[in-house]
Amino acid sequence: MYGFDHLAATVTTALLSADDQPQFDPDTVTPGFIGFIATFGVAAIVILLVIDMVRRVRRVNYREQVRQQLEQEARDADGTSQLP
Repeated sequence: MYGFDHLAATVTTALLSADDQPQFDPDTVTPGFIGFIATFGVAAIVILLVIDMVRRVRRVNYREQVRQQLEQEARDADGTSQLP
């Protein structure tokens, strides 16, 4: 049937005919309004995620501080606080 020679000839023909087609000007190709909306949407989502992450990390840190204070108060109440 078809061998490697036929495949090579088909690929060569396709590559040569691709060169005959008109090329686009890379300076005039832009993502357009849809690209702007997509980029803006991704940026907005990232900003919202960062704000949420900072809020959650801050909450975890505050909880840890309160936990340490409660443990220190419990040790002080028991009279087992250790001097540094």
